[in-house]
Amino acid sequence: MNPKAMKAPDFLADYAKQLEQSVKMVLAEHQQVVQHRLWDAMSYALLAGGKRVRPALLMACFKACGGSNEKQAMPAAISIECMHTYSLIHDDLPCMDNDDLRRGKPTCHKQFDEATAVLAADALQTLAFERLTMIDLDADIRVDLIRRLAIAAGAQGMVGGQMMDMQAEICTVRNVLDVERIHLHKTGALIRYSCEAGALLAGANAQEMHACSRYGEAVGLLFQIADDILDATATSDALGKSAGKDATQNKATYVSIEGLQRARELAENLRNIALEACTNLGERGKPLAALADYILERGQ
Repeated sequence: MNPKAMKAPDFLADYAKQLEQSVKMVLAEHQQVVQHRLWDAMSYALLAGGKRVRPALLMACFKACGGSNEKQAMPAAISIECMHTYSLIHDDLPCMDNDDLRRGKPTCHKQFDEATAVLAADALQTLAFERLTMIDLDADIRVDLIRRLAIAAGAQGMVGGQMMDMQAEICTVRNVLDVERIHLHKTGALIRYSCEAGALLAGANAQEMHACSRYGEAVGLLFQIADDILDATATSDALGKSAGKDATQNKATYVSIEGLQRARELAENLRNIALEACTNLGERGKPLAALADYILERGQ
């Protein structure tokens, strides 16, 4: 299986290109005011490639809820990519998952050193909040986005999920509901936030906000199940990161608890929930539906 050979929805590449250009501009703005080795490490991690799913979800939900000025939403898209990249740098550290490969390249701490990697991640996390303050919208919307991101990324969200994941290596998890709880926090919280942020930026009504939130929750879990399946079935070359590490590190995954076939069935159920949420967004929800189909296919 080669997940890279599967055709992703066109909008994913379009938004990734837009984001790449915007990120380069932001980095250029900071080059003269950031210590050069730190800037190099931040740039290395942030420009390492990837499909940029989270910012693409933000932009797609923005459009699905009637948003028209994509430049207005771009600072929030950059913000979520900074936050996600910070989490990847920390996740790869020897004290966490201890990985040498990310997006087909040496991880940040391998390319530089552990201390530099930690500081680069810290800088990207704070840069994420800085970008949200620069959105050209009312202050109450900016404050709401900052609050939501802090919750999604912090102890109640991604960081809390990482702690649960680490604890699960010590205390064996045998219940799929516990696995779901871990990943609703570790992976799902930022993905759900991305969808809700796009809706918020577009001035979504209650029905649209609910649809984007429900879609984000379903796709967040779907994304994780697909990753679990790929970790168990794909090669490191195909993944761009070390394969088979979940089993080696005794990770609590959908595959380890439920088995491969059941994990695929759960993924299909989540895809269906995501598609149902898209129907409430009408014609503008079709790109989001295509992405849910694509994520499911990656894990087949």
